[in-house]
Amino acid sequence: MSAVTGSALSDVECLAAALGAALTGAAEGGVPIGAALVVDGQVLATGYNKRVQLGSPIRHGETDCLDNAGRLNASIYAKATLATTLSPCDMCTGAILLYKIPRVVIGENHTFLGNEALLRSRGVEVVVMDDEECAGLMREFIAAHPDIWNEDIGV
Repeated sequence: MSAVTGSALSDVECLAAALGAALTGAAEGGVPIGAALVVDGQVLATGYNKRVQLGSPIRHGETDCLDNAGRLNASIYAKATLATTLSPCDMCTGAILLYKIPRVVIGENHTFLGNEALLRSRGVEVVVMDDEECAGLMREFIAAHPDIWNEDIGV
């Protein structure tokens, strides 16, 4: 976990924390998707996709981040922003809805479009940054490891 003190973080800063986690995952040979949970101007936790590293069917960037944050009171989630480098899949969308996280910042949704419509329909604010670094990281990974990517998204 890392903590950033001071005033509220911008969406760019939230996404930068998630991207840093994604780069860690990429350096380990994993799927380069990262996430950061931000509350009151602090990064409470980051996480990254560890499906390859742990042989896990559920360790996506968002779920890893939530696990790294540990058990939190509902009032904490209620004021959180979850930044993620890639549009959340159905499983991660479900986690966001389960914990009633009101705001999601997404690095990009061109290489994969998750269930943003469901998030919006349930009142979650969804901000898509169209970040080229996030998209480029995913394009490179998908081109180099289509089998792992297809497994990750359930194809």
